[in-house]
Amino acid sequence: MARRSGRRPGNPDTREVILRAARDAFAERGFDRTSIRAIATSAGVDPALVHHYFGTKDQLFLATIDIPFDPQELLPQIAADGIDGVGERLVRTFLRVWDSPAGTAAAALFRSAMNNEWTARLLREFLETQVLRRATGLLEIDPAEAPLRSSLVASQMAGMVMVRYILRLEPLASAPPDMVVAAVGPTVQRYLTGDLGQLTGAPERPAGG
Repeated sequence: MARRSGRRPGNPDTREVILRAARDAFAERGFDRTSIRAIATSAGVDPALVHHYFGTKDQLFLATIDIPFDPQELLPQIAADGIDGVGERLVRTFLRVWDSPAGTAAAALFRSAMNNEWTARLLREFLETQVLRRATGLLEIDPAEAPLRSSLVASQMAGMVMVRYILRLEPLASAPPDMVVAAVGPTVQRYLTGDLGQLTGAPERPAGG
């Protein structure tokens, strides 16, 4: 009997085919503008098969960059006690993840993003849609200020990755977590809730205007 053409049936290679199609789609169009149906069409499979292998679009996106932790599990824990003290809780959780075996995989992804624009796009989409957007939503930060505040937090944490885990610059590289939390937590807290001056205010009017 002749083999029917059409969508690709499930087989051991199907998962990787879907992943390749998803990586290309997320890197080219971003998370918000990419649909499961479009990924399925590109991979030559039925959308139900994508859900079978990966579940939701969020789960598929995490699989494309092979991130070793799920923000949907960590962020509610950080935000559970409200906005007060969230800077220290965020830094403490960050250190716990990066100081664990999962940090090795995360560091590899960070290094790859610095040298590969395609990986950088995926990592940027991950930070914007899966981490920063969720965090500011859970903390009910003013939507008008959320992008700036979250990007400032990201700059602090990315700097921590570079100095503590990539360059391993002492004494920060081997500083006890409690010391790092005490030093960095208040800065992250200010980025989230403090006065940022003219960065979040209206532009000044010229004198006499």
